[in-house]
Amino acid sequence: MKHVLSALVMNQPGVLAHISGMLASRAFNIDSLAVGATENPDFSRITFVVNGNEKTLDQVRKQLSKIITVVKVQDFSGQDFVERDLMLIKVSTENGRRGEIRELVDIFRGRIVDVGASHVMIEISGRENKIEAFVERMREFGILEMVRTGRIAMLRDRTITDDLPVEESVAAPGSGT
Repeated sequence: MKHVLSALVMNQPGVLAHISGMLASRAFNIDSLAVGATENPDFSRITFVVNGNEKTLDQVRKQLSKIITVVKVQDFSGQDFVERDLMLIKVSTENGRRGEIRELVDIFRGRIVDVGASHVMIEISGRENKIEAFVERMREFGILEMVRTGRIAMLRDRTITDDLPVEESVAAPGSGT
């Protein structure tokens, strides 16, 4: 089973290497990994997908909690969350079917971001299954190149940041900070 985890970490050099190295040294396979700054410059959020049963997931959580730069780890499984994946894909238009490609891009709510003499580059984001379906549709035209981000996810509620200090500039109205 795939589990989407979010780790709030201190924004320091080497944190990502430390976490990924720890997981690799214990033979945990990471299916997807994305990291970026948060609303607070002191923290970054690492979103990763690991494959395994509950025992595997429990081990991952325990190992992550031992790392001093990890502030909080949350498993999104069974919770209400929004997830997205971003892809750029370069598709051949040499077969004269540029109109069909453009129509599929519109149907999948993508965007053509570059046009060459014999190809188009498309940006598309959404759930993993949407991205996979789009890739399958583009295969018949000839995929020249493709790059994807790791999956990112966020809970619909505030539980991941409720117990963290909030800066004055990003304090919620009425929060008293």
